[in-house]
Amino acid sequence: MRIEELIIEGFKSYAVRTHITGWDPEFNAITGLNGTGKSNVLDAICFVLGMTKLGQLRANNMQDLIYKRGQAGITKASVTIIFNNEDHSKSPVGFEQFKQITVTRQVIMSGQSKYLVNGHKAQQKDVTTLFQSVQLSIDNPHFLIMQGKITKVLNMKPPEILAMIEEAAGTRMFEDRKEKALKTIAKKEKKVEEITTLLHEEIEPKLEKLRTEKRSYLEFQKISTEIERLNHLIFAYEYKKHEEKLRKTDADFGAKKDRIEGLRASSNQLKVEIDYLQSNIEQTTAKKEKELGNGKYNALGERVKELSNEVVRINTKCDLKKASIDKELQNKQSLISNRNEMTQGFAKKKSEYEKLQNKFEQIKKSHDAKQEQVRKEEELLQTLTTGIFVFNFLIEAKSIATQALTATEQAKIQVTHIKKKLSELEPLAKAAQRDNKGLTNELETARKIVNELKESLDGLNWDLSIEADLLKRKSEKQAIIRQLSENLDSLTSQLGGLEFTYTDPSPSFDRSKVKGLIAELIKLDKDKETYSTALEICAGDRLYNVVVENEVVATQLFERGKLRRRFTLLPLNKIRPYVLAAAKISAAKKLAPGKVDLALSLINADREVALAMEHAFGSTFICADAETAKKLTFGNVKARSVTLDGDVYDPSGILQGGSKPTSSGLLIKMQRLRVIKLEINEHKRDLDKINAELQAAQKTIAKYNELKKKLDLKIHEAGLLEERLRNSSNSKVINQTHELRQQLIDQEKLIVASNDKRKDALETCKKIEAEMDEFHNNRESKLKEIEKRVAKGKSELASENQRVKNMQQEVQTLQLEMEQTEEEIQGIDKEIQTSDETIRKLTEDKNTLKDELSDIQELLSNSQKELQKESEMIFAFDEEIKELRAAIEAKNAQVTDIQLELSSILHEVERSQKEKRDAEKAIKKMEDDIEWISQKKHLFGEPNTPYDFTTINMNEAKPTLRQLEERYATMRKKVNAKVMNMIESVEKKEASLQNMLAQVKKDKKSIEDTIVQLDNYKKDALEKTWRKVNGEFGPIFNELLPNSFAKLQPLEGKQLTDGLEVKVCLGGVQKKSLTELSGGQRSLIALSLILSLLQFKPAPMYILDEIDAALDLSHTQNIGQLLKSRFKGSQFIVVSLKDGMFNNANVLFRTKFRDGTSYIG
Repeated sequence: MRIEELIIEGFKSYAVRTHITGWDPEFNAITGLNGTGKSNVLDAICFVLGMTKLGQLRANNMQDLIYKRGQAGITKASVTIIFNNEDHSKSPVGFEQFKQITVTRQVIMSGQSKYLVNGHKAQQKDVTTLFQSVQLSIDNPHFLIMQGKITKVLNMKPPEILAMIEEAAGTRMFEDRKEKALKTIAKKEKKVEEITTLLHEEIEPKLEKLRTEKRSYLEFQKISTEIERLNHLIFAYEYKKHEEKLRKTDADFGAKKDRIEGLRASSNQLKVEIDYLQSNIEQTTAKKEKELGNGKYNALGERVKELSNEVVRINTKCDLKKASIDKELQNKQSLISNRNEMTQGFAKKKSEYEKLQNKFEQIKKSHDAKQEQVRKEEELLQTLTTGIFVFNFLIEAKSIATQALTATEQAKIQVTHIKKKLSELEPLAKAAQRDNKGLTNELETARKIVNELKESLDGLNWDLSIEADLLKRKSEKQAIIRQLSENLDSLTSQLGGLEFTYTDPSPSFDRSKVKGLIAELIKLDKDKETYSTALEICAGDRLYNVVVENEVVATQLFERGKLRRRFTLLPLNKIRPYVLAAAKISAAKKLAPGKVDLALSLINADREVALAMEHAFGSTFICADAETAKKLTFGNVKARSVTLDGDVYDPSGILQGGSKPTSSGLLIKMQRLRVIKLEINEHKRDLDKINAELQAAQKTIAKYNELKKKLDLKIHEAGLLEERLRNSSNSKVINQTHELRQQLIDQEKLIVASNDKRKDALETCKKIEAEMDEFHNNRESKLKEIEKRVAKGKSELASENQRVKNMQQEVQTLQLEMEQTEEEIQGIDKEIQTSDETIRKLTEDKNTLKDELSDIQELLSNSQKELQKESEMIFAFDEEIKELRAAIEAKNAQVTDIQLELSSILHEVERSQKEKRDAEKAIKKMEDDIEWISQKKHLFGEPNTPYDFTTINMNEAKPTLRQLEERYATMRKKVNAKVMNMIESVEKKEASLQNMLAQVKKDKKSIEDTIVQLDNYKKDALEKTWRKVNGEFGPIFNELLPNSFAKLQPLEGKQLTDGLEVKVCLGGVQKKSLTELSGGQRSLIALSLILSLLQFKPAPMYILDEIDAALDLSHTQNIGQLLKSRFKGSQFIVVSLKDGMFNNANVLFRTKFRDGTSYIG
């Protein structure tokens, strides 16, 4: 957007309409003499752009803008600018469709001004916005450089230079908006204070008071409603109680009537039974007297006494035999001790004998050698005397010497040969030893480790067969347990109904107090299994009763045991079992010998659960057949009986049976289950022992395996080393050398032995020859000498003979003593054998006595049993009589109890009839007095209705009602009934104020956030602007003043926002401050800065008013060239008086002043 036409009429010095056309799109210049109206053209343009600061228009008021202040008849000033808007990319916002935009501003004498845009009236702010959108904001007129601007820039301080950058960046507008925002925040804060004060001082106290009154009012209403509800509920409850009483009275009357009839019938029946029991007592007494009269009981008593005495006698004999055996055993032990002592003495003497024998043999050998020497001397003497064999002795000695010499020479030859070979092999052997040293050391080390490992293994004293045996036994036990467990699981699944599982009622619960089901506690012998079905029928459901220690345990299990199904628990301390009397049992067995048994006698169980067994099996007989059962049940015994087939006979006349029970085989399965569990436990104990042995030996086994592994490895290593040594050529050389050395030693020994042999032979030759020569020379003296030696030898032999004999005698003496000791030991052995035989005979006698005692004891036992039976029979009669009398007493007590109960019931019937009459009266009165009862009585007591009595504790309802009525009466005088209407308006007002307060705070927060964002944006924009302006500043200054450079930079040690200063370099010399520059240079600096600012955001138009006033002509010409080269695309309107400036302009306008009016010429 650029100026195409300018129309001025009545504005300042332009009195008449002046239409200026032909504006160049780039460079326009206006020149003229001073006072001709050059600057007024620029003021006119600024006037249209919306300038309001009259000082910048060089006026004191708006009238100054009208020609001669209106005194020449011109009362308004009007300026119109026609802009070219063909470049829509640079069009103002909203005016892209117009090719031209006409903007007119008029001002009249009253000071009012108006704007027209394209002939339409517009507001000043709209016009300002229009120009701001194309970088022609009159509030920040960076496109306008008026007179004095350069001088002003020259005197600017760093913050003021920074302000110019801010204006160029447009951030000054941010500051204005920030100030407005801060003022708005202050207003918002004041508003917040006003609202808060209103809320705290007026609204909230009033609202709190109303809320308190509201709570009281609501409570009052609630109490009123609750009083009404409780009144209805209490009346309904009382009505329902009366109705219930009527219904219950009718029901109880019928039940009590039936009970009275039943009690009377029971009383009559009991009296009949008492008469029957009395007759039974009389019959039993007669039987007892009859039994005592036959004398069998006394005879059995005598028989038992005799047998008891015999048992005592035989026991005495057995004790005597035992004492004899003990005495004989002591004697035998003494003999064994003597034998051991003699054996030790014999061994000692044998050791002495062997030592003496060895010594005797040595002396005997020496004696025999001397005897042989004497014999040879005697033979020599005889030979010399006769002269027969001397020459043969000499030849033999010489032959021996010759043979020895030959052997020596041969050995020497061998030595020489061996030494020669050794001399050849020893160097090789030494080298081989050096080569084999490492291998030999390794082998020695390996052998040493092998020996150490063997010693360690021996020290462990472990046999591998022990571990193998333990593992084999463990595997066998595990297989057995696994098989038994499978059998157990299979059997357990068949007995699912006998599984009693529970959770411990408490952490410290003792499970041993729960004994188990009766079926589990029964032990049935193998030979009693035929009775299993009968026993199952006998016990019936009691088999499934759980036995516990006491009632406390039972209660704990019921309450906290989490039982999965219903069980009957039997506390042992509460069981009072009924067991048939011994008399009845004896009578039953006498009635059917071998065919009847008390059920309790057929089973076994632990003593601690005996009461439970008596409870289940103590009152029933097991019979072999139905006939026996009938006799017992319906005969004189009169006891419940069960046959082996499971048929039940009861004295009351009830019979059960006909088919096999579903539980048949239960006890047999339970016995199998128990046996399997016992076997599993036994095998588990064995397995635990095996595991314990394995665990105990585990360390030894691990250590043994570790050492064995190491030993095998080391043996293998040593074997490999030995093989390497054997097969190596070095070892062969070393072995060969060792063999030669050994041969050398053997040959040298042979040489020494041969030399010794030859020497002895030569000495013998010399001796014989000397003796022969001496014998020939001195035969008599030689014979005497030999005779003397022979005599001396015989003398020495004679003295030694006695010594040899003495020692021989000692040897013989020890030998005799040994033989005697041996004979004594043999004698003791015979005595021991005799003692053994005696002990054997005594033992046999003792065993014989024991057998005899056993027979007598058996007889005694049988007699005692018979006596016991007779005693039991007598006792049974007494017990039966006692039981019958007890039964009579019990039945009499029952009759008394029935009479008491009957009397009590009659009194209750009378009392209930009276209560019925009272209830009928109360119901009639309530129906007459309270109308709603008849309408709502069908709802009384029904759930989910207002009359559901389970929702409240009716015992507390009346006291609660009284309290509520008192509270109602008190509150009625104080409650504000209008509070609900009053509080609604106040709450609305409070809500409105709260919303307003929240909105104000929200607006304040939004403004504060906006300020922060604007500050951040300002910093970024300022940074970009400074860098771009600085990039243009230096080159522009260089064009205006060649070989120069200038830049803007922050103050040293400070931030950009603290201010900017100008740094100049002239001819490569850095200037410390602008004071070192000439006035013209400083003006160029200021102009360069201004022009670089214009380059930051190029505006479509720039207005320059005599900016070259302080410059010489050369610099002015440079400015003109600079504007043409650097500011293409913008329209420049320059006012100048210098040719160097306007000569570069494309269009030049000249102003003239004539007759007090300016015009363009």
